[in-house]
Amino acid sequence: MSKTLAQWLEYLETLHPVGIDMGLDRVSQVADRMGLRQCPIAKRVISVAGTNGKGSTLAMIDCVARAHGLQVGTYSSPHLLQYNERVQVNGRMVSDERLVAGFEAVEHARLAAPAISLTYFEAGTLCALWCLVQQPLDMVVLEVGLGGRLDAVNIVDADVAIVTTIALDHAGYLGTDIAQIGREKAGIFRARRPAVLGSRELPDSVAVAAEALQAPVYQLGRHFEQSPEPAAGWHWQGRTVNGEPLSLDALPDPGLPIDNAATALQALTLADLSLTATAIRTALATLVVPGRMQWQGQWCLDVGHNPHAAHYLARHLPPVAAGATQWGLIGMLDDKDADGVIAALSSRISDWVCVSLDGERGRDAHELAERIAAQGGRVHHCAATPCAGRDWLTGRLGPEDRVLATGSFFTVAALLAQPQA
Repeated sequence: MSKTLAQWLEYLETLHPVGIDMGLDRVSQVADRMGLRQCPIAKRVISVAGTNGKGSTLAMIDCVARAHGLQVGTYSSPHLLQYNERVQVNGRMVSDERLVAGFEAVEHARLAAPAISLTYFEAGTLCALWCLVQQPLDMVVLEVGLGGRLDAVNIVDADVAIVTTIALDHAGYLGTDIAQIGREKAGIFRARRPAVLGSRELPDSVAVAAEALQAPVYQLGRHFEQSPEPAAGWHWQGRTVNGEPLSLDALPDPGLPIDNAATALQALTLADLSLTATAIRTALATLVVPGRMQWQGQWCLDVGHNPHAAHYLARHLPPVAAGATQWGLIGMLDDKDADGVIAALSSRISDWVCVSLDGERGRDAHELAERIAAQGGRVHHCAATPCAGRDWLTGRLGPEDRVLATGSFFTVAALLAQPQA
């Protein structure tokens, strides 16, 4: 009897001795056995790497491309509520049945002599590529999971490669040398194919890596730009692959970083899409990305889990009314920079509820509380779960109070999975 999707996911956790094992040799061999690299996955492929901003950039590329009539597939990670979120075609999650068929194809190829061990993420990436290659797609957008050069997604040669931002995260795997992290992220670039840099401040190593490959570089602030407009919305200035200028006005705020929106538009232009203002406005005005500055009443849910993301949140949280309180509900994993996140948010939040996260990587709420107190914050409550923390805080909110719930995908996922009554 065939396994269910849940059974496959549980099984994949047992396949490899460690959860993360950087390298392309094993995943490339299985991909070749599956025939995944013998034919193009789509007419155009865009890969997105970076410390922060990958998910929102991918989402905006996807929605804008579909608004122009393209058939688009995406692969992203992690998911919030359902594994199926990771693989989507034209904005719709693929079915359990399609994923199961994909995992069966991966397993068949993996076990062909000699058998090859794969991590959960590697198997999931191969399954995603198998699902996407079954569709007649105009464009596929791939989010790099960790790093770039040695990430399983990098077995695919992208026509356009994006690096959004570079900051410290996953130090246990990528180190603490920003220049080296930049080189790793830039590992998704390909010779003489466009490299889009979605930040004004990136280590020189990123551009150097592109130049070594003779990859044309398009950087925010130099080759393309976004700026607010006095009346409403924002303005985008970009370039075609031939260097010709492009300009679009009165674009709506998607509720996501505008730098990432500008990066998405530049990447789409380089992927041979003729942009129209009407389609872009329709796409950005209707886009919702769960867990990214997602408002539910008085609550803002955001999966930010490192200082770079926390600084963005601190700058973009709307001010509360006079006399009201901006609360923070925070739950983090043990391998994340909690002190840096707390420090980044301290300019906006002084009143906190701390929550514990389950699992061997989960951080205890009381340990978070000690770190907040050490920085002068006030912790009003520690809860065993995100939902317990939300329930405690909900009954104490004033009508003008606001709450930022953040610190981890797991924190936000728990709150979304169990909505308040």
